Amino acid sequence: MDKERFDAACQEVIGAEHERNGIGTLSEKTLHAVLKRYIEPNTENHEVKIGKYFADVVGENGIFEIQTGSFTPLRPKLECLLDYTDVTVVYPMAAVKYLTWLDPETGEVTKPRRCPSKKPIDAFYELVKIKYTLDNPHFHLKLIMLEIHEQRIADGWSYDGKRGSHRIDRFPAQLLDELDFHTPSDFDYFIPCGLDEEFTISEFAKTAKTSYECAQRALSVLCYLERTKQRAKRGKEKLFVRNE
Repeated sequence: MDKERFDAACQEVIGAEHERNGIGTLSEKTLHAVLKRYIEPNTENHEVKIGKYFADVVGENGIFEIQTGSFTPLRPKLECLLDYTDVTVVYPMAAVKYLTWLDPETGEVTKPRRCPSKKPIDAFYELVKIKYTLDNPHFHLKLIMLEIHEQRIADGWSYDGKRGSHRIDRFPAQLLDELDFHTPSDFDYFIPCGLDEEFTISEFAKTAKTSYECAQRALSVLCYLERTKQRAKRGKEKLFVRNE
């Protein structure tokens, strides 16, 4: 983690004049552009064609793919790129998030409001979509925890325009932490302390302080990576144990 380099990337990208709907010819959003500059300041190593795909960054440590949205479209690209070299999926998460709204009629912008934050374990909502690549020896994951300021336009269908609204952009304000995962055993980080020898999805969720759905997805991935395994049931609930 290099906060000085991150701040320099923010200043270079956010401080530069760019189109309202993106940066450059690829309509690149601010968050993606900042992270690309942060990972590789040399822009000649950005958007390099590998096979039929363009890689976000190509450097001496392989390929870096920055995924700011759903991981579903990433699957075919990732499977292809992993045949060439090491690939690090960079996933930014809003550990601190502020939201402002733009009134489409008056142009008035609301004061920033703090929103619910994300924790590293929330990454499993997306990681489950690429779980069959997580044990590839060429695969690496980098979670970047950020303070993010998001702007939305109140053009939705609800009375206040917020439901069904559109996001204008997201601006990273501060680098808070980075977490790197290189091997299946690194994912033991997500198994919370304090679990009994046998535990249910509900008990995992409670101990990890996350939702049942997130715990379910996390255990799906952890079982695939052989960090946990399923045993018999306790009543109607599945039982899991940690693999030694």
